[in-house]
Amino acid sequence: MSAAQTSIPEDVAKSASEARDRLNEHTLKIVHWHFSEETGSPFWLEKKAELGFDPLTDVKSFDDLKKFPNFEDEWLRGGPIQRWVPKGHAGKPVYVFETGGTTGVPKSRMVIEDHWKDYELFSDTLPDEHFPPGSNWLMLGPSGPRRLRLAVEHLAQHRGGICFCIDLDPRWVVKLIKKGWMEHLEEYKKHCIDQAVTVLTAGHDIKCMFATPKLLESLGEALEDRGTSLQEVGIKGIFSGGTEFTPQWTRFCVEEMLGGPVEEGGVYMTPTYGNTLMGLACSKPITAADGYKISYYAPQPRAVTEVVSFDDYNQVVGFGETGRVKLYTLTDEFFVPGFMERDEGEREAPFDMYPWDGVSGVRPFHELASATTVGVY
Repeated sequence: MSAAQTSIPEDVAKSASEARDRLNEHTLKIVHWHFSEETGSPFWLEKKAELGFDPLTDVKSFDDLKKFPNFEDEWLRGGPIQRWVPKGHAGKPVYVFETGGTTGVPKSRMVIEDHWKDYELFSDTLPDEHFPPGSNWLMLGPSGPRRLRLAVEHLAQHRGGICFCIDLDPRWVVKLIKKGWMEHLEEYKKHCIDQAVTVLTAGHDIKCMFATPKLLESLGEALEDRGTSLQEVGIKGIFSGGTEFTPQWTRFCVEEMLGGPVEEGGVYMTPTYGNTLMGLACSKPITAADGYKISYYAPQPRAVTEVVSFDDYNQVVGFGETGRVKLYTLTDEFFVPGFMERDEGEREAPFDMYPWDGVSGVRPFHELASATTVGVY
């Protein structure tokens, strides 16, 4: 399906045009913040001299971000972390969240409140019927220096509940896989699931949870072995994330594990796509009629994803066509003018809920796939 064959309803096209105007306006504001002497971060103020153009005068719209070189993740390896803190936020408490780090120095991102804002926006998309306000949550995912753990806890608190967490070191999981110690891996996974089952069966009235697809599947099996299920222990709403989210897995999860669609099984599940740089992209509602296809939409204008040509990272592909995922982060805490993700997928058209481009079929970028170890995700 090419761009020419994709017919976007008139009302959606109008909303998409308005969203683009807001994105252009937001881009200008963020660029001025990060490159002004009074508010910018030491990193970007220093980088400004190398650019060959002046962001303050030469960036007039979102498309002008293509004048920047691609953001390199190596810039995030090592410190000092303070060079990323904008002067406009001086004196505020700063978090540091890490990603990667299985080998070598991990990538570090400074955060002040972005993870709170991202998950408050995400909270607005959750149906109260299945994520009842005031409910307690289980965080069945990575712990330690990871954004996700604190973000899910804030989501629970924002919705009036308390978050229960497990202890999980994803770096150890990846090391076990690379060493081929599959017996140890199974024991570690069992250790994590045992923690989750203990919390869920301890009378804490937990109704909502986050889990990675692999851990959600293992949890369902562990509860079944004990003669119970996610529904019977009280779970009503699940949000999940990770590259393991495929239409095949989603069909299995909904039909086999959750007892059918939400109106039959009683458990609502929504996939998400996110990372430490971007935050969280929501999924278009999943239906059996649509073959359980998963399409993600970034939280524009705070973050933008494009699906770009494998041959030219400044060229967006047509709707339905395949390309590599390119990410932009545009907040007053962090500025990423074009980062090439380790993922590829298909470009999706805007729709009424998210009137901007999305991406479906997300999977490891084919040129890197053989070197990618998925781990708990």
